[in-house]
Amino acid sequence: MKEWKDCLLGDIITFQRGFDLPKDKMSGTGYPVVGSNGIIGFHNEFTTESPSITIGRSGNVGNPFILYGRSWSHNTTLFIKQFHGVDPVFIYYYLKTLHLERYSGGSAVPTLNRNHVHCLPVHIPCDIEEQKRIGCVLKTIDDKINHNKEINNNLEQQVRALYRQMFVDTPDCIASVCRADEFFDISIGKTPPRKDPQWFTTDPNDVTWVSISDMGSCGTFISSSSEQLTAEAVERFNVKVVPSNTVLLSFKLTVGRIAITDGEMATNEAIAHFKTDKPEINEYLYCYLKDFNYQTMGSTSSIATAVNSKIVKAMPFSIPTDEALERFHATAKPMFLQIKTNQAESRRLVDIRDSLLPRIMSGELDVSDLDL
Repeated sequence: MKEWKDCLLGDIITFQRGFDLPKDKMSGTGYPVVGSNGIIGFHNEFTTESPSITIGRSGNVGNPFILYGRSWSHNTTLFIKQFHGVDPVFIYYYLKTLHLERYSGGSAVPTLNRNHVHCLPVHIPCDIEEQKRIGCVLKTIDDKINHNKEINNNLEQQVRALYRQMFVDTPDCIASVCRADEFFDISIGKTPPRKDPQWFTTDPNDVTWVSISDMGSCGTFISSSSEQLTAEAVERFNVKVVPSNTVLLSFKLTVGRIAITDGEMATNEAIAHFKTDKPEINEYLYCYLKDFNYQTMGSTSSIATAVNSKIVKAMPFSIPTDEALERFHATAKPMFLQIKTNQAESRRLVDIRDSLLPRIMSGELDVSDLDL
């Protein structure tokens, strides 16, 4: 076992509060502007050298974020101004284990004081080379997860380009147009009474219950959620459980998020389920909903509040010719299967990383014993 030492967080890094940057100063190019939730824009100047590490100071407090390049740290963050004899990548992963959100203050908006953070006791390897080995092990896992995400983004872009080529630019590939509920069995999710917390759990063995927030981070396929429902809640409140390979559409507050279920699950009332006994149309449906202009569905300027379940069920659906659908399905299906496989691999890697992280950072597990 390598030698570790006890010290204060402020002994090994120095945090500085980020800088204000009005929205009208941001642009679509330049250096990333990092807020408490990640990249929020770009700017032609930078505050932080590579690797730039920030944590949320206000709002989403304590969440570490790393960029291997220069960036502008927004005033909703604290960024590491100096590293005192420690490896930056190791520090990024170490910060993940500190659960800094516990040290936030403020009632309406959680905030984090850098002076409080600097006083936290830490336990780290004395040898910077050992720190680098630890950081390398964990970064290797994250690099593979990010690589899978890049592949999936590219695959989806290819499928959607093919969709537009075949069905948007070539109108004769469309056989007819009908109401969506004339072609699909469309159901809507439900939320049990929030005043009775016994219906909600975080046990993954209970019924997966999808929210719009879950759909914002899941990728093409969704297999898990931040909250579950008990089986009793599903039965008592007649919550629809939709089968695997069902296309979901969010239609309230955030309109137009699309995902395909990977396993049986339920959703809240802001999400519609497009069920069909023709699974070969799902890739087409996914692209159709991704490409759909939801501004045409609302009767007011606020699309987020104008759309309801009746409008979703009545939305126009363009039915492709059988021959065109078969050609599209033959190309799109293996690409969607690859996306699904990559997402499953990434979930396993996340589980591995998250199980290794506290053991490695506590010194319980020697990285020289790991074979990745």
